[in-house]
Amino acid sequence: MNLPTVVTASMPEGPNGPIMPEILEILGDKVIERPGEINAWKNPAFKQAIEATGRKKIIMAGVVTDVCLMFPALSAVAEGYDVYAVVDASGTWNKAVAEASIARMTQAGIKVATWASVLAEVMDDWRSKKGMELGGVLGDHTSYRWVYNSFLQANGQNQ
Repeated sequence: MNLPTVVTASMPEGPNGPIMPEILEILGDKVIERPGEINAWKNPAFKQAIEATGRKKIIMAGVVTDVCLMFPALSAVAEGYDVYAVVDASGTWNKAVAEASIARMTQAGIKVATWASVLAEVMDDWRSKKGMELGGVLGDHTSYRWVYNSFLQANGQNQ
């Protein structure tokens, strides 16, 4: 969808390790390496990269929901950004952590979402240029594959 992306890591040479290669393959290899700030929003290079997109709507995910996602999301909302927190693209320790994080973010005005709902909202219309491609992404990663494969089969396409 040609959306701008900003990838960051706190102390990638330390205990957090580098960004996973699978993420870099999808989002590009430009990573803002933070010297140690836990809340990415407190890093001037990260915040400047967000501002440079010219967007006020941010879709965020993080390694852990209650820290890597929640802290910068809270900071961004406090500064007037419209934040979508993608909770199923972020990790968590257990159900209680997920529930507490979701409650806190929701109370702050963050829009808690799932990756599939964000994908559908960005796509907006199946007739868009990316409709089939994004349907394929849903088909590859969710139970939507049954619907998508049925469509492909009915239209004589390979699955």
